[in-house]
Amino acid sequence: MRRASPGVFAQRVVQGVDDLGADERILIWIERQPGALWAVGRCVNPEFPPGSGGARDYLFQGYELDDALEHANGTLADDLHVSNGDGRDQAVDPFTREELLKPLERWFFGHR
Repeated sequence: MRRASPGVFAQRVVQGVDDLGADERILIWIERQPGALWAVGRCVNPEFPPGSGGARDYLFQGYELDDALEHANGTLADDLHVSNGDGRDQAVDPFTREELLKPLERWFFGHR
């Protein structure tokens, strides 16, 4: 699995199926980047190195936490919808503002 950097504040994993019917894992995360940016990333099969089956993308970068939450939860809902349609019924909790504020405070006060 993708190793979390200190800037990764929250992540979720969705179990899925690829086009050939093989199991895949989808990792969605929210991180804080330099310059006070929030970023939402998505990675398929995070256990594979880049270029060998693991696709990694940033879906959003911006200054507003609420925008990051909207993008992350929208992506999570879309991936869950597809996965559930493939017979992988699962419940994954949405990202919340509260879970991001605690690490943000630690990050902020630890980076004076």
